[in-house]
Amino acid sequence: MSTLHELKLKTRILIVDDEAPIRQVLSDSLKDEGYLVETAQDGEMGIEKIKDWKPDICFLDIWMPKMDGIEVLKKVAPVFTETNFIMISGHGTIETAVQATKLGAWDFVEKPLSLDKIILVIENVLKYKSEKIEKSKQDCRLLLVP
Repeated sequence: MSTLHELKLKTRILIVDDEAPIRQVLSDSLKDEGYLVETAQDGEMGIEKIKDWKPDICFLDIWMPKMDGIEVLKKVAPVFTETNFIMISGHGTIETAVQATKLGAWDFVEKPLSLDKIILVIENVLKYKSEKIEKSKQDCRLLLVP
């Protein structure tokens, strides 16, 4: 079994969005694809889920009441470096996307969400992680060769 396929079967994805229909459709679709999925309805709940569940990938809505996605990203990205954050927004600007990237976001996806685009972003993250794992294995083998 390939490292990429193994990663997919264990990948934990968190969806943080204040819109219940988006959480539900995206969650159901990603579960159908074989991913482990949890959801959170706001930034505060999202932070708690990130702390407790430590997702591999987190889809984070930018515009939410109480605590927006940028604020959440500022708090968690420096601490949870193994989580890849993908920002989602229906009202995003280039400035917001640039700011999110500077704060550690992997990517930025605009609403309405396309499942094809979401899957592509996830696959890109998993390919990157898989390549990192393979490189690490090669580096270890090189160290073991007398």
